[in-house]
Amino acid sequence: MSELLKLEKRGHTAIITLNNPPANTWTPESLNALKELVEELNTDKENYALIIASESEKFFSAGADLSRFNHDDKAQAFEFINAFGSAFEALSQYEGVSIAAITGFAMGGGLETALSCDIRIAEEQAQMALPECTVGLLPGGLGTQQLPWLIGEGWAKRMILLGERIKAPKAEQIGLVQEVVPTGKALEKALELAAKVEGQSPTSVRFCKQLSMSARERPLSSGFTLEREMFVKLWDTQDQKEGVNAFLEKRKPEWKNA
Repeated sequence: MSELLKLEKRGHTAIITLNNPPANTWTPESLNALKELVEELNTDKENYALIIASESEKFFSAGADLSRFNHDDKAQAFEFINAFGSAFEALSQYEGVSIAAITGFAMGGGLETALSCDIRIAEEQAQMALPECTVGLLPGGLGTQQLPWLIGEGWAKRMILLGERIKAPKAEQIGLVQEVVPTGKALEKALELAAKVEGQSPTSVRFCKQLSMSARERPLSSGFTLEREMFVKLWDTQDQKEGVNAFLEKRKPEWKNA
């Protein structure tokens, strides 16, 4: 795994800390490492939640290092943007609950990192943008696809087509982040939310996330059918039996993630 990412596990929660100072820019190496880490966590039955964090109050992540795009090699350009897409697809498909703890600037691929998480917490000094058109590029880490779905086409176009930079209070107002916290408190809040995940059946969470994400791709009517099918599919799991029995026996459930 790349030294540009630091992995820590606290109980059922994993924390991946971006570690490429000063601006936590992404490289193909760190993107590939992110993909591998997420895939590894998906096989860990003890992992229920993932937090993406930064130790810097000034930068969550400034995205890609633009010096890596100052060339005429299309093959190299594809390799880099494919790393972005593959990594953030993996993050979007993480089977637990993912939380972005945004500190400072989340620009370009930095914001796309957060967009690939389920929940976004921002510190009050945070600012977010997808400024790629300003430098003759486009958001290629799923930004053009994720942002309109999350905040609506109008605000997404303002951010992408006009290059507007959004401060934390506005981000909360338009639904880009779910909560704004004081400087230095994003990780603490993310851990608080991750602790709530432990009370949920990890199998049910996984099924619900699959259903929620599939709503982006399928007609609503077919989602109704799939929802019922997956409800019944829970009867094949240990967690369904444990959850119901624990409730009836008035005790805390012991999840198996199976």
